[in-house]
Amino acid sequence: MAKRRPSGDGMVRKRDDGRWEGRIVVGHKKNGDSIFHYVNAPTQKELSAKLRQHIDSYQGADLTEQSRMMLSEWLDQWLRSTADTLRPNTLRNYRSYIENHIRPGLGDKQLARITPKDVQRFYEKLSDCLASGTVRRIHTTLHGALKAAQQAHLIASNPTEQITAPRFSYGVKQILTDEQLDVFMKVIAEDEIWCDFFYAELTTGLRRGEICGLKWEDFDEVNGTLKVCRTVYWETGGGLTAGDTKTSAGVRKIVLPGRGEWSSAMMTRGCPRRRMSLPRPRGSAWRNWNR
Repeated sequence: MAKRRPSGDGMVRKRDDGRWEGRIVVGHKKNGDSIFHYVNAPTQKELSAKLRQHIDSYQGADLTEQSRMMLSEWLDQWLRSTADTLRPNTLRNYRSYIENHIRPGLGDKQLARITPKDVQRFYEKLSDCLASGTVRRIHTTLHGALKAAQQAHLIASNPTEQITAPRFSYGVKQILTDEQLDVFMKVIAEDEIWCDFFYAELTTGLRRGEICGLKWEDFDEVNGTLKVCRTVYWETGGGLTAGDTKTSAGVRKIVLPGRGEWSSAMMTRGCPRRRMSLPRPRGSAWRNWNR
């Protein structure tokens, strides 16, 4: 016979096979019926301990019937709902990480049953064959999908937040010396296009897409500043397009070093006032810059 425990402590019973079973309410169906989560243990004492852990895990949760769907199905829904809010390149990367790694590794698991241990094992397996940076980006994708699932009341907590996330393993960066920079600039000085590009990069530290997105209206010659407010990136299917910076923090104003020198370099070295400050170079170097 089932024994009802104090409010919130679930219900327990001894099964015919001698094991003990407990259940707790973790959500409700559309018609108001309760959604139960079942726990089993060989003894009543062990069941009580496990039941308490699960009660704590589901504290405050009110799951829906969709919590029984597989991760693979939820990933499809999540991508559809976020597609319009993501950069084409970001969306393409998310799809690649999902199709090549997340779906094969965890896609057949029920959303509400994915545990931190499952995720940890998944990352460890990926680390055997992928670079740390790639594993970290896969983690970012999975974390975003499960965070959305938690907000939609499909899971009680996000298992990716209960583990140590993969870390980037940065190699030692090689920084050019002043002498090497002088040699580099002398070599490209004869190329009116790439000379402007690299001069802008070396004196401002801008990202590649930000440099390509510069317009003359962004350059304040009087105050010696440069406004960064857009970037150039590849659209899905090919083709370059200019858009806003990836985050609001990317919009900024830079005080240019050596104002007169920068102005002279950008405005008198054969670079006319066209719509975009840096013209499009000919050849495959530009076409393949982000491939």
